[in-house]
Amino acid sequence: MATVSAVGGSQIDVQSLVSQLVAAERSKTETQITRDSTRVTTQISALGALMGSLSTFRSSLSSLQTVGAFSSRGVTSSNEEMLTASVTSSAVPGSYDIDVEQVAQAQQLSSNAFASGGTTVVGTGSLTISLGDESFTVDIADGKGTLADIRNAINSATDNVGVRATLVQGTDGSRLVLSSSKTGAANTIQVSQTGGDGGLEQIAYSSSNTANYTQIKAAQDAVVYIAGSQVTSATNTIEGAIDGVTLTVKKPTTEESGPVALAVSYDSTAVTTKIKSFVSAYNALMTQISRLRSYDATTETAGPMIGDSLLTSLESELRRTLSSVVPDQAKGFDTLAAIGITTQLDGTLGIDDTKLQKALTNNFEAVSKLFGSDQGIAKRLFTAADERLKTGGALDVRSDTLADQQRAIEKRKDDLDVRMVAVQQSYLQQFTRLDTLLSSLQVTSSYLTQQIESLGNLNKASSR
Repeated sequence: MATVSAVGGSQIDVQSLVSQLVAAERSKTETQITRDSTRVTTQISALGALMGSLSTFRSSLSSLQTVGAFSSRGVTSSNEEMLTASVTSSAVPGSYDIDVEQVAQAQQLSSNAFASGGTTVVGTGSLTISLGDESFTVDIADGKGTLADIRNAINSATDNVGVRATLVQGTDGSRLVLSSSKTGAANTIQVSQTGGDGGLEQIAYSSSNTANYTQIKAAQDAVVYIAGSQVTSATNTIEGAIDGVTLTVKKPTTEESGPVALAVSYDSTAVTTKIKSFVSAYNALMTQISRLRSYDATTETAGPMIGDSLLTSLESELRRTLSSVVPDQAKGFDTLAAIGITTQLDGTLGIDDTKLQKALTNNFEAVSKLFGSDQGIAKRLFTAADERLKTGGALDVRSDTLADQQRAIEKRKDDLDVRMVAVQQSYLQQFTRLDTLLSSLQVTSSYLTQQIESLGNLNKASSR
């Protein structure tokens, strides 16, 4: 035994003895707290994993739970160099032959040549330039009447309605080129002059006064024929000619090219991707559920939620919904199995791609209702998942319960620490008193031993 005494100086190791007694008293309670803490932490982790998988599954259903989610349309053009198109969900699947007679273009005018180039003095006064039914006016002052000055005045006008001026240098001099920024037959350019020295008349232009310019490009509308009907547009973007379809005209068709064939169809590729995402998310959820309720007989290890009614009820509802018949559906389109989505032996879903594509081709709308109608599979699965995940739902309540248990365990830990401090102090006081008493007895024992030895020595001396 050690000979260190913390307080009284006896042969007792008070600190060591107290520590061992406190540890022994703490052990049983602490072991139970640790066991409870581990259990609750494991359940919290398991619940979090379940909620994560269920949330991912719910998200995969968001793009399938309404009939409108299947509204994607695709469009193809047989000649994209001549015509392209885009579609909205209101476009009706069908085929259209479209002839492009002409594309819309903006007018461009080139003036007569000015032999002295940009420094040629044209004149002074005011120029009013019109583009369709809009116009603006620029003032040409004395000393600012050169061809280059006029170009600059037109381009810098703050109220310019869309006419740009440039100078083109040729062997015969410079020409003022006016270009419209707006296509369409109505957007013609006109130039008139007033006041000044009259020199600006050299660059005037109108439908009745064309002598000063050569028309490089005429202002014209796009003209197309759809199903025998003529359609015109001031721009090369044509909306409303076909419901839900926007056409973009690029080049006229020819006798050799023939009409452009435009095909509007349901976007089966996008829908197939959504369905496969749903299947993948469901399979991931089932794998997670299987892990949480598993039992390994070899290692005698149970999953953290084995036998849990919350897990069992969720799994049962999902499987029941997946195999259910959707009412008011076309024959052969009232179950997932009918379109190629079936439950495998391990509880996950499998897809027969050939059968699914055939179903989408034969009756796209029936497939959309199978998933997205009010009684559809996706709608009901989404509701089931959402009910459990929402605030106040089964998973949320379980999460709150586990959080309360975790806080209670932490309090038990704190209470145990406080109690063990008190126990330690009590033991220290008891053993300190005992240590002090033993020290006193030890002193008395030493004194008595000395006295006895002294008496013995006296007896020996007197007997001699």
